[in-house]
Amino acid sequence: MEFTAKQIADFIGGRVEGDENAKISTFAKIEEGTPGAISFLSNPKYTHYLYETSSSIVLVNEDVMPQRKVKPTLIRVKNAYDSLAKLLQFYQASLPKKKGISPQAFISKTATIGKDCYVGAFAVIGDGVNIGDNTLIYPNTVIGDNVRIGQNTTLYPNVTIYDGCRLGNNVTIHSGCVIGADGFGFAPTPMGYDKIPQIGIVTILDNVEIGANTCIDRSTMGSTLISKGTKIDNLVQIAHNVEVGENTVMAAQAGIAGSSKVGSWCMLGGQVGISGHVSIGDKTSIGAQSGVTGNIKAGETVIGSPPTNPREFFKSVALSRRLPEMKESLTKLQKEVEELKKTINSLQK
Repeated sequence: MEFTAKQIADFIGGRVEGDENAKISTFAKIEEGTPGAISFLSNPKYTHYLYETSSSIVLVNEDVMPQRKVKPTLIRVKNAYDSLAKLLQFYQASLPKKKGISPQAFISKTATIGKDCYVGAFAVIGDGVNIGDNTLIYPNTVIGDNVRIGQNTTLYPNVTIYDGCRLGNNVTIHSGCVIGADGFGFAPTPMGYDKIPQIGIVTILDNVEIGANTCIDRSTMGSTLISKGTKIDNLVQIAHNVEVGENTVMAAQAGIAGSSKVGSWCMLGGQVGISGHVSIGDKTSIGAQSGVTGNIKAGETVIGSPPTNPREFFKSVALSRRLPEMKESLTKLQKEVEELKKTINSLQK
């Protein structure tokens, strides 16, 4: 598919600077641009590539002012990164989608499959499953009994959805995810640990995306809940009875222990750990590798373990680098004090 600069500008609400008939048929990073490609510039560090790139069109912010002549046609927009995202979404939506049911898939006779769905080879769909229209089930995915899946949802290869779980519309779950495995519940006894049966489910609401190899455990009772619009990166662990609010984002290797509640519009950096039965308020930002053991109020930005104000945290880090020097100074002071004590004692005698 080919598009002209004018067509693209009309679609994203931009302004063409250069040849409005310039054509593109692919995307490329600005530093790897080729003729017929569209690139974008949003980070000032990459500005020098604007004069070197071979891309035919470059999206730029309205305030970008080239210091010398540029070869590509520019499309000026309010936010180049957001405009690129819109174009990529359009491109992806225009790609042909898989349809049909592979003869190598196993589908229970009591399962219900909606219109225009795709079920790949060696996928397994259990008893009483209900799948909405336009949903894609890629090869080797296993869907347990009585699962409910909405419309326009995509389960990539090797996803496992345990019995009874609920997925909404427009959900995307990437390869290797396990949704609804047992929560980590064991009762200590003199003889060892007795397993506490996990009889709840996982509920994932509309417009959620979950990255590869993430695990979301079923609840002991009731439901582990992922609210609409939430985006979860690869390799995240969400334990039983956790509740995550709307439009929250979590980076890779974050972990949330049982029965904790994370509010809406929160941001969790990579490797954030949240202990059990903790409440995180709405619009909270938690920096990478933070360890959260207590409640955090809405709207706070914290980092570290225990979490603290970023300014105080970085001051502490800066001071910690001076510890060897401070220890050496303290040792010298201790020796001087001891010498003074000896001198005073000798004078008193």
